[in-house]
Amino acid sequence: QVQLVESGGGLVQAGGSLRLSCAASGSSFRLVSIGWYRQAPGKQRELVAGISNDGRSSYDVSVQGRFTISRDNAKNTVYLQMNSLKPEDTAVYYCTRGTWGVMFRRDPFAPWGQGTQVTVSS
Repeated sequence: QVQLVESGGGLVQAGGSLRLSCAASGSSFRLVSIGWYRQAPGKQRELVAGISNDGRSSYDVSVQGRFTISRDNAKNTVYLQMNSLKPEDTAVYYCTRGTWGVMFRRDPFAPWGQGTQVTVSS
């Protein structure tokens, strides 16, 4: 099984950038799709972006054009480059594994990690 650990969060001013990393253990990383989710206080967890094992990507409309998801299979890592950050992007960000149909679909048995906090000040 692929285990995932998120990092790279922090405090940034509106308009700034951050790059999140999702580091994976396990030899099957290159075979799985990965999704980035976020959960803001008092809100449900939502899918932000996903990437297939062969590099196809999808984004929520709220981050389209500002966020870029990528993967480096040699480093067993998926990245989420976040530019032009807004206060409403403030949340705990999680990565998880899944499959790809039309877009990313989370494996319902995949555990959630601790996530990484992103705080955008106005």
